Order: sequence, then structure tokens, then C-alpha cells
Amino acid sequence: MTDASNEFRKRDLIFPVYLPSFLFSVGEGAVLPILPSAAEHLGANLSLAGFIAGISLIGQVLWDVPAARMVAILGERRSMIAAGLTTCVAYIAAELTNSLLLLALAMVVVGAMTSVYGLARHGWLAEHVPFAQRARALSLMGGIFRGGMLVGPLLGSLIIYLSGVQTVYYVAVVTTMLSAAVLFFSPRDAVSDVTEVEKISTYRVAMDNRGKLLTAGLSAAVVSVMRTVRGLGLPLWGLYIGMHPGTTSLIIGVTGAIDFGLFYVSGQIMDRYGRRAALVPTLIGLSMGVVALTFAHNEFAFVLVALLFSLANATGSGLVLTIGADLAPPGERNEFLAAFRLMIDAATAATPILLGFMTATILLPGSMLVFGALGLAGAGLGYWSLPRNGIK
Repeated sequence: MTDASNEFRKRDLIFPVYLPSFLFSVGEGAVLPILPSAAEHLGANLSLAGFIAGISLIGQVLWDVPAARMVAILGERRSMIAAGLTTCVAYIAAELTNSLLLLALAMVVVGAMTSVYGLARHGWLAEHVPFAQRARALSLMGGIFRGGMLVGPLLGSLIIYLSGVQTVYYVAVVTTMLSAAVLFFSPRDAVSDVTEVEKISTYRVAMDNRGKLLTAGLSAAVVSVMRTVRGLGLPLWGLYIGMHPGTTSLIIGVTGAIDFGLFYVSGQIMDRYGRRAALVPTLIGLSMGVVALTFAHNEFAFVLVALLFSLANATGSGLVLTIGADLAPPGERNEFLAAFRLMIDAATAATPILLGFMTATILLPGSMLVFGALGLAGAGLGYWSLPRNGIK
């Protein structure tokens, strides 16, 4: 890695990649904690509120494969601009609707555009950042996402206390619009709109690489599942024990500072000691967190569990992105990453469905224990499979 390439990554990608990604994630971070309360306000029970809170993941799954073709046709920059503007419209629709169905549809659109945005960004970084610095570059991206997930809930909490839950959607409207604007006015050669003439089958690429996807890829999917359980479980548990939505959002935002503060450490761990050194502690810590949540029956205990979640998650910043980039074959990178992200998102999208079903049958505490066991199994699979797929 040369000094010139270091200068390029630190300077040339701030505005066309890192800053718009931060703004995009601020909107997501603001809206996610209030979705259970917004759904409950429209008539949903606890299990349905959990499903609505995670339904954007279904949109990601539905659009993961079309996203690869969209990026191939439009290029990375135009794809991210289009995704930002469409997401902005979806947040406006979510704020204006009085229907649970329309709220769910708006969140599905948000998920679909998140898939496009993420694939365009992920593919470009995987292609252009040298391997020796890859984990740190993608950990920086993960840290930027965490920064957005820190700022978003804090802004959301302030807005809730000032003007109510529904107004939070406008935070997301403004930040996603700014994200598209920053991309539009950034130098066009920083993230080029390179298009593909030949159509490559994502299905064929997935079948050719199914061994990678079903081992190392599956362990990465468990990381995303556990992060989703954390993201949905904390606001749901706050609702379960009767905490004020504004207090829940504030605690999630403040404890998320650990995620943001330690994100670069994860990249250093992965580049120096290997990917397993980040994956295994992350999954064990998240598993401990969901189990500990069942013992949190007051605000103080809730804060302690949220801190544990943040500390565990911080050790894996950029982990899933890095594993995907490591596994992706040259020449078919976007198609492989589309298949990889489809598997990740499908597993993650199943999480709120399973969480809602288990909450209705074995209650929320029982659901947390089941996911805790899943996280430990994922840690074992990752420890075994990563080196067998050529990942240090």
C-alpha cells in the first residue's frame, strides 16, 4: 500500500463515499428505535410491532439480486443517488400514513434502497482498496455506520421530547436528501459510474461459490442476525418493561458511542491477527448480551446490557463487509457480493419474523435465549470455516 493510495482513501473518499454513508445511516438510526412505538400507535400488538420494526429487511432481500443489475446499469454513484432520493420519499410516506400496511410498505422500500446503496458502496471499496488495508478501510465504513446509528437515536430522542414520535421521520428525510446531494456534487471521477455491458448471472456465480457461501458466508450471516436481534431486542425490551420510548432511544444512542469509538480497533485486529480474532469475540459477546437482557428489569440493568451489546459489537466493525470482500472472486465481484448480501439479508430478514413468532409463543425472554444459543453456534462455525476458505 503506497502513500499515494493512503492519501487517496483518506482524502478522496470522504465526500463521495464516507460522508454520504454517514448521513444515510443517521436517518436509519433515527427511525429504527421509534418503529415499534409508531406501529403500536397504529394498532399493532407487541409481536406485530417487532415485525414492523424489522420489515425493511424484507425489502433488502427482495432487492439484493436486482440491486446488482441496477448498479451494473447505472454505476455506483448514480445508484447511490437514486437510492437516497427514493428512501427520502419512503420516509415521507411513513410519516404521513395512518395505516399499518402503508407503513410496512414504506419500510420495504427503504430496505430495497438500502440494498442498492450498500451494494454499490461495498463493491467499489472491495474492488479498489488493497488487501493489506482492506479490513481497516471497511472497518472505517462500519464505524461511519455506527456513527450514524449513534447520532440518529440521539436526534430522534430530542425530537420525540420536543414534538412527538412521528416527527422523527423528518430527520431521516433531511439526512437522506443531504446524502444524495453530497454524492451529486462530489467529483464524478472519485466514485465513477462504470457500467457493465455483459450481463453476468448472479445465480451462476452463487452456485460456483456455494462452498464459500455455506460456510464462511453463513458465519457472517449469524453476525448480522445477532446484530438485528440487538437492534430490535433493545427497543422491544424497553417497551416490554414499560420504559418511555424517548428514554429507550436515548440509552441506545448513548451506549452506541462505544461502537463508534472503537470501530477502527476492529480493523487493526483483523488486518493483524485475522478475521477469526474479530468474529468469535463479537458473536460470544452478542450472545451473552441477549441472555443478559432477560435479567434487565429496570433502567439501570437495561443500560448495562446496552453497554455490553455495544462493546461486543465494536470488535466486529466492518467484519461482514470484510468477509464478503475476501470471498468475492475477481471479475464477478458485484454478482458474488449480491449473492452474499442476499444470504446475509435473508437470514437477517427472518430474524424479526422469528422474533415476532417466538414472542407470541414462548414470550420475549424465551426468544432471547434461543438467539443466544444461535450466536454461540455461529461463533463455532466461523472459527472452523474461515481458514478453510483461505481467510486468515
